[in-house]
Amino acid sequence: MKKLLNVLYISGAILVAGSCTKTNNQIVETPNAPNTNVVSTESVGAAGISGLNWADGRDNFVDGWVIPSGLTASDSYSTVAAKTDAILNGFSNAVNGVNTIRIPVNPPSVAESWWGSYTAAIDKATSKGWKVIIACWESASSKDGLIDNTTDFWNMWTTIVNKYQGNGNVYFEPFNEPHGYTLSQLTGIYAQFLSNFPNVPKGRIILDGQGYSENVTGVGADSRFSSCLLGLHNYAYWATHSAADWRTDWRNRIGSYGSRTVITEFGATMNSGKDYQNGPQSDNEIAYIVSTSDVCRNDKIASVYWPGLRDNDSYSLLKRGGSGTNITISTVNSSGVFRLRYGWGL
Repeated sequence: MKKLLNVLYISGAILVAGSCTKTNNQIVETPNAPNTNVVSTESVGAAGISGLNWADGRDNFVDGWVIPSGLTASDSYSTVAAKTDAILNGFSNAVNGVNTIRIPVNPPSVAESWWGSYTAAIDKATSKGWKVIIACWESASSKDGLIDNTTDFWNMWTTIVNKYQGNGNVYFEPFNEPHGYTLSQLTGIYAQFLSNFPNVPKGRIILDGQGYSENVTGVGADSRFSSCLLGLHNYAYWATHSAADWRTDWRNRIGSYGSRTVITEFGATMNSGKDYQNGPQSDNEIAYIVSTSDVCRNDKIASVYWPGLRDNDSYSLLKRGGSGTNITISTVNSSGVFRLRYGWGL
């Protein structure tokens, strides 16, 4: 997710062929608008994933339970199920073609009483045919890119895997943004995950790339994980590029592992009125979103937007309304939806 990280990534330029117009002396790709009435359940990318992150309004780095926006700590299993149903229906209406949610877990959320209610979100989503990516976040008090407590970590995953390894719509992402580890340390943890849970199909395991999940080539090159998916993050505020250079930047991070890569986080400001469909690509965020959708569509890369829903987040593509289990979902930026769906091949 978004972090206060000032890292400059410098890339070369690759021009991607396509239908173009010229705006403010910049080359602007202008794909045909997708048919918004098309119903699709499969993305162009890995595992047919076309998703939205459903995040805690406080951010997913929390001390204690992670509680996605719209849920409350006092909710029962049945209440979480009802709220999840309303939210997912809202997601589908607002972003036609979405079929996946990525939700957070941490050890307290699984070891304590919240797990008895929180599982309703996973159960309801998968019963509706949605894919669910369960990803582990570290606590807010740490945020050092390291597992907080290894015993608690493995106990958490044992509980999750025991419950959901038989559900083909559930995907397991061992650790979000593992920037505290060297590549060899990180791959050691991943190898232990595979050893601890040998009955989980490798195609349902998403291994985050090195650093802030910012490059998948190191993990992807390890033959032990050749059947696993790879998790990639990239954000506009990490650098300033032209649209062509953003496409190059993405491709450098993906390398030759596009068929296994899931962009589990990417996003930009959605509540400022920016036009990601026709706006000037001299704007770095517009260039980034346009290029992300181009790479996803043309290179067949799966993606999960950050965040689909997170209360009070300027990047949130959608907004929550209503009360109780009568939750409504509205679109914050329709051009952002256009670009996301274009990247999904719609």
